[in-house]
Amino acid sequence: MIVVREFDPRKDGVGVEEVERRCEVGPSGKLSLFTDLLGDPICRVRNSPAFLMLVAEMGEEIVGMIRGCIKTVTCGKKLSRNVKNYSYNDLAKPVPVYTKAAYILGLRVSPSHRRMGIGLKLVHQMEDWFRQNGAEYSYIATENDNNASVNLFTDKCGYSKFRTPSILVNPVFAHRVPVSNRVAIIKLTPSDAEILYRRRFSTTEFFPRDIDSVLKNKLNVGNFLAVPRGGLKSGSWAGSDSFLSDPPESWAVLSVWNCKDVFRLEVRGASRLKRTFAKTTRAVDKALPFLRLPSVPAVFRPFGLYFMYGLGGEGPRAAKMMKALCGHVHNLGKESGCGVVVTEVANREPLKLGIPHWKMLSCAEDLWCIKRLGEDYSDGSVGDWTKSTPGLSIFVDPREF
Repeated sequence: MIVVREFDPRKDGVGVEEVERRCEVGPSGKLSLFTDLLGDPICRVRNSPAFLMLVAEMGEEIVGMIRGCIKTVTCGKKLSRNVKNYSYNDLAKPVPVYTKAAYILGLRVSPSHRRMGIGLKLVHQMEDWFRQNGAEYSYIATENDNNASVNLFTDKCGYSKFRTPSILVNPVFAHRVPVSNRVAIIKLTPSDAEILYRRRFSTTEFFPRDIDSVLKNKLNVGNFLAVPRGGLKSGSWAGSDSFLSDPPESWAVLSVWNCKDVFRLEVRGASRLKRTFAKTTRAVDKALPFLRLPSVPAVFRPFGLYFMYGLGGEGPRAAKMMKALCGHVHNLGKESGCGVVVTEVANREPLKLGIPHWKMLSCAEDLWCIKRLGEDYSDGSVGDWTKSTPGLSIFVDPREF
C-alpha cells in the first residue's frame, strides 16, 4: 500500500535524505552533478507564495517525494483598455495578462521502488492541490535528454513540450574580470528595480506578479543597471522614474540571487588527470592573476553559485552593457567564494551574445513542459497558453532554479 501525504519535517528528514542519496547515483565512468540541499528539503520552494511537499510512504519507509509551488505569472499581453487611468499614448502600450501557474520540481522515486506508479501518483496528487488552489497551468523543467522524466510527463501526465531555454554557466576564476571603463554600473534599490522591471519587462513570459517579494528577499544579492559612462541625462542617478522618462541610447539590467546559501553542487566521476589539470589551472591563475588565464573552478568538491535573473536591456549596445554586468557579477561571486555564475535565458534572447559562458559547462537546451489543469477555464486574452508561440525572452524565477 502506497500512501501519499504531506512532508513532516519533524520525522521525515532522514527518510527524504536517504531517497535523495539513492537517486543520486551517476552513470558509471561519467561526470555527474550532485546536489546538497543543506539539510532543508523544501529549500527550493520555501520562498514561493504557496508551496507543498509530498512524500510517498510504503509501510514506514519513504520511497518518493515531490515538491510544488504556485504563483501568479505573465502568460501574454494585451493593449490597455482602461481609458480612465491611462493617457492616450499609454493605450498603445501592452500590459501583462496574468495567470495562476504551478511548478513541479524535485520529483524523486527510490530506485528499488520504480515502475510501480509511485511517480505518477505523486504528480496526480500534487496536481489536485494545484487545482484546489486555483492554478490554471502546471509546468516542469527537465533535461531534454532525460527520457524517463520526459516520457512520464508527456506520455502519462498529459504535458506538452513548451519552451527550451538555455542554461549558461561561467566559471569564477581566481582573477577578477575587467569591466569596461566605458560602462557605469549602478546598484538599484529594490523599489527602483521593481519600477524598472514592471515598466519594461512585466509582459515577458513567466514574469512573477510578486516581483517585489523576490527583490526584497534576503537571498537577493543586488540589482544592477549598466549605462554608458556619462550617459545619464541628469548627470547622476535620480531614480527609475527619471531614468525611464529619458533613458540613454543603450542600457542593461539584471539581478543576482544567492543560491549558495540554499544548496551546493558537486561534480563527481572525474578522473585523477582531470582533477589535477583543474587544480593546476587554478594554482597558475592565483599565482599570476595579471595574466587573466581561464581556470577550471573547484567543482569537484561542494561549491555554490550566484544566479543572474531579470536580464533585460534596450539599445544597439545593450549586449555590451550586459557583458559588463556579467563581469561585475563574476567579481561579486569571486569575493563570496562562488564556484560558478549561472543564468537561464530563452534560446532567442537578444542579449545572449553578451553573456560570457563556457559551452562545456552549460546546457544548450533545457526543456519546460506545460499542462492546462482544467478545460473549464476561460481562454481570456491570450487563448490557451499551452498553444502559444514563444517570445524572444523568458523570465526565470530564481526561487525555482
